[in-house]
Amino acid sequence: MSSKCIGVDIGGTTVKSGLFETDGQLLDKWEVTTRKEENGKYILVDVAASIREKLNEKGILLSDVAGVGMGIPGPVMPDGNVEVCVNLGWRNVNPAKTLSELLDGVSVASGNDANVAALGEMWQGGGKGYSDIVAITLGTGVGGGIVLNQKIVAGKHGLGGEVGHIHIREDETDHCNCGGVGCLEQIASATGIAKEARRKMAACDTPSLMRKFGDAVTAKDVLDAAKEGDALALEVMEVVCKYLGMALGQIAFTVDPEVFVIGGGVSRAGKFLTDMIEKYYQFYTPLSMNKAGIALAKLGNDAGIYGAARLVLG
Repeated sequence: MSSKCIGVDIGGTTVKSGLFETDGQLLDKWEVTTRKEENGKYILVDVAASIREKLNEKGILLSDVAGVGMGIPGPVMPDGNVEVCVNLGWRNVNPAKTLSELLDGVSVASGNDANVAALGEMWQGGGKGYSDIVAITLGTGVGGGIVLNQKIVAGKHGLGGEVGHIHIREDETDHCNCGGVGCLEQIASATGIAKEARRKMAACDTPSLMRKFGDAVTAKDVLDAAKEGDALALEVMEVVCKYLGMALGQIAFTVDPEVFVIGGGVSRAGKFLTDMIEKYYQFYTPLSMNKAGIALAKLGNDAGIYGAARLVLG
């Protein structure tokens, strides 16, 4: 019986890959540059070559591999088709089918990268021990992934888990990258937190540790100041966590997971952040105390390769 599996996380700059035992033990990981020229035609060729090289180095045959999983930065249909993946230049391709052909028919599964990362956190990360989780990644944007009964819920159109584009804020006037207005991503992402801080500083003369950064203020600057008790930074984070708590409440009443797993760069603020989110989450979900808790992600940038590997195990 095949005892190894491979997880591949395709990003706009690098492709991360990991070799795993089927019990979840990471044996090795490596990266190759994402060559996006000519509409990304070389990406999968490079991935296949790197996999063959790694297996050869380890003395492992392709026949010893249960399968390869891929996380892709775009919507993936149930049959593996990808209509468009802007960051890679792909249009109307089936990456799983192509990679399988490049690897002599090895089984290949694929999914949206955020969903796949959620599966990784369920398998070996902050959601380990649970079968039903919603993972939310607070980075440059806000990503999400839904895993129910240990299976990704991508939806009929690949939109499952796009929590960053839930309309949450009525008084927002700027447009999100998706074209909408008032998306969760516009306030709860690292970019959104910094933007909220600039707005707060421009609207008042309150002294703040954030002011030394001016328009270059970052989410980390805001969180660091808030942790030190800075009143204006705390005001920013109260707004941010209000909308995050509201969003989690809406998701809880729709999906009812066992746990929310919060990851991404913003989550490095740790318990300070989750405690503040928890306060608003409880406020917006008074119906029951018997509901999902909030935990921190544990796998960091490796969540994608873990989840991709888990894809092939069913």
